[in-house]
Amino acid sequence: MGPWTRHVLHELNSGPMIDFLERLTGITGLLADPHMFGGGMHQIEPGGFLDIHADFNHEDRLRLDRRLNLLLYLNRDWSEDYGGHLELWNRDMSACGQRVLPVFNRLVVFSTSSHSFHGHPEPLRCPTPRTRISLAAYYYSNGRPPEEAMEHHTTLYQEPGVRPAAVTPAAPRVRPRWQRRLKPFLPPIAVDAARRLEARIAGRRRSGS
Repeated sequence: MGPWTRHVLHELNSGPMIDFLERLTGITGLLADPHMFGGGMHQIEPGGFLDIHADFNHEDRLRLDRRLNLLLYLNRDWSEDYGGHLELWNRDMSACGQRVLPVFNRLVVFSTSSHSFHGHPEPLRCPTPRTRISLAAYYYSNGRPPEEAMEHHTTLYQEPGVRPAAVTPAAPRVRPRWQRRLKPFLPPIAVDAARRLEARIAGRRRSGS
């Protein structure tokens, strides 16, 4: 990966970019992934494809919910005949709602949920040595709307035209009042540390120590 590519990835994770994405999507409190887990440069060779799927919805190391996918395509003079369209499917997998040709400098942003099915299932038809190149960045938040809250899962692959299996909604969590009030303003690691401290204090009280 060259210096200019690294510079672009840095800008995609910068404060001004996150501010723009918050205004664009209405999602507040977005955070970039400093580890770029699953992100960075993606390259597909002729004949390659990516099955329709919904991405993992939770990053365990950061304890954050995945909310947005950003894809920037870097394919100069890309022909329609080469294929490689990004397909965005509806939540019951009955129809493809949008097909996006991966032409140079095209930017795609879409929501990441348990029902945001996407991929490029048709094998690439570009001539060798051409490849389909994109930069991917993912954005997270500390929590998500209740209607989107599902049990944590890895990538969910899905067959077009086949109704997806039900994903289990996340069980509602009853938090102490201080957690409900401060959670939007604290990083998950701070909330987790406070929760462990609270449990330790409660355990000492029960044991009489």
